Formats: sequence, structure tokens, C-alpha cells
Amino acid sequence: MGFLYGRAALPGGVRECDIAWDNGVFTRITPSETRTHTTTKNDDAAPGGELPDGWLILPGLVDEHCHGGGGASFPDAEDSAEVAQAAGEHLAHGTTSVAAALTTLSVERMEAGASLMADAVEDGTLAAILIEGPFLSSERAGAQNPAYLEAPSVEIATRLLDAARGHAWGMTLAPELSGASEVVDLLLERGVVPTWGHTHAEAGPARELQERAVAGGAIPVATHLFNAMRELRHRAPGPVAEYLAAARRGSCVVELIGDGVHISSELVRNVVEIVGPENIALITDAMAAAGMADGTYELGGLRVHVTDGQARLRGGNLAGGTSHLLDIVRTVVGAGVELNNAVTMASATPARVMGLDDRGALEVGKRADLLVVDEELRPRRVYRAGKLVAQDGKLVA
Repeated sequence: MGFLYGRAALPGGVRECDIAWDNGVFTRITPSETRTHTTTKNDDAAPGGELPDGWLILPGLVDEHCHGGGGASFPDAEDSAEVAQAAGEHLAHGTTSVAAALTTLSVERMEAGASLMADAVEDGTLAAILIEGPFLSSERAGAQNPAYLEAPSVEIATRLLDAARGHAWGMTLAPELSGASEVVDLLLERGVVPTWGHTHAEAGPARELQERAVAGGAIPVATHLFNAMRELRHRAPGPVAEYLAAARRGSCVVELIGDGVHISSELVRNVVEIVGPENIALITDAMAAAGMADGTYELGGLRVHVTDGQARLRGGNLAGGTSHLLDIVRTVVGAGVELNNAVTMASATPARVMGLDDRGALEVGKRADLLVVDEELRPRRVYRAGKLVAQDGKLVA
């Protein structure tokens, strides 16, 4: 059992709240001006108590698109220890559910990676898998390895999905490529979300496949909207406006790497105002350098150079992020996005995208994942399934 009393980010806003959990599940979420327990203020690792003034209780964050962290890369991992190292870096900073994103490598390497990530889902280290590639545009490859790009193929897609053993929440493909519609049909059949990314599509093909997926019962995802995607121009709009319009209708969720590097924080604020936080998932797109010093790292077999916290390939292309999801929440709040909206985009929306109905919000009956932050939105305590797992940005035994 455990409980906390303090200011919490609830669906209706930030309010004083009495929160209790038992057997890893929230049993009471009660907005209140009066404590229901006799507690004393504390800032240690005790399982309960009244939080110091200025601290906030947030739901555990959910990252649907992460390539690594803490010096380890999901796509390049050779064993479970590397997977745990990367996931642990984000858990220590408040991300209680992480989906490992693969990148484009040989089909055999991607199969092996999907199988290794599936092991990690089954042992609780990861929440799910995103298969990003290999059906991507060579013109918008970004930091995907162009040597291994493939035309959309039902046979290859089946191999990758089989290797993921039912744990892939999504597969990214460029909708303009020949064969993409057949792969989308397979994804719909397998209950996997089509995600549109690394695309040079014009508006027509983007809308056509988006509508086909929706007709099949899916709510597709636009992979890191704006990045690795044909630019939005007023006479050649490309796919961006289509995905924004679909999100406004509630038939698409758009991912945003809101770190202030991949897109401006002002644009993040604009998109929130246009489509609403329930249709946006903040993601890190983090690679191995998240939480690490500048230096040279690996992503999908490519060398990535990190300078001043920005990860780039030798040619200058951005190559993933280096932030934790809480850093991104802090960045977009600093740009004027309301805290509750930022938290929704970093918890409830991605949890819904991945079908994780048992988490993503402070609600009775959901898994007791929560994050305690200080006045500067820095991590102070992290609980997963009611157990204290990190304090002050470090994992605890």
C-alpha cells in the first residue's frame, strides 16, 4: 500500500489530491482540501506522505517512440542488458512505459531486434515495440540507413511482425510507395497501427491511404510530424496538412518531438491549439545519447555525432533526440502549453495509441504509475505499479 497527498495533474486541472494505491493499482484519487491520512511533510523515499510545497504529482509518462538512452541503443542492442540500460535511463526520469523503436537495418537484423525487444516486453522492461522501417522514402530517409530501405512488402512485414510476437504497436511506412496499401491491409488484419513517416508524399496519396486505414478501423499515427516529411508549402502542401486535418477530426494522432530542436516550441503550441492534446503524442525519438555527454554514438548502424546535445549524422541530418520525455514536457510548458495538456500528450494520448488501457492517467483502477516533480519539473520520485523505482533521476534498488 502507499499514498501521497499534494498537488496533482488531474484531467480537470492541477488540484490538491489524496492518492492511494494497493497491489500496484490506484484505489483512491480524491481531490481534497483536507488530508484523509495523518501525514507529515517529507521529501525522502517513504511510500507516503504530504509533498513539499511546489511539488507536483503527474501520471507516469509514456513514450511511444524511443530508440535508446543512457549510452545504449535499442536497434543496435545485442542483449537484454543493453535494452535494460536504455529503458532504465528513461524510467529514472519518469517515463514508466517505453516503446522501443527499431530503425532500418537488414531484414534479418530487424527480425533479431524485434525478437530481443519482444523478450523485454514480456519481462516488463518495455511496454511495446515500434517498427520504423524499412518501407521508407529514400528522399526522406533522415537518420534511417538508406542501404537497407525496401519497397513495401507483405512478406517482409509479416516476418517483422512475427518476430515481434504480437508486441508491435505500430509500423512506419511512406504512403506514396508502391505496395504500401497492401502492407496497410496486413497491419489492419494484425491489429497493428499504420504510422506515416519518412515520406515524400504529396497530399493526394497521403490522404488516400489515411482514409483507407480509417475505413479499416484504425486511427493512424503521423510519425514525428514535420520531421523527415515533405515540407508544408502553400502551393504544394504535401502530407502535413492532411495529417493535421485528420487529427482535428479525431482520426489521426500526430507525434511531435517537442524538444525545441526538431521543431520550434511555438509550433508545438500552435498544433496543440489546432488539434487538441488528445490528438498529439509527445515523443523523444531519443537515441543512445539521451542522458549522456556529447560524443559519438550509434543508431541503426550509423555513426551519430552529438554536439551541444544535438545528435546529427556527418552530413548534418538530425539523428534522433537526446532528451527525456519529462524534458520535453518542461520545454513545451515553457513555450506556453498548459501543464495539463503537456502531461496528456506525454501520458494519456500515447497510452491510448499503444492500447495500454491500464495506464496513462491518475485514475482509480489504473496501474499506479506516477511521477513526483519539483517546482522546476525535475524528477524527484518515480513509482511504477506502486513501487518506488527512482529518486532524483537515479534508479533505486
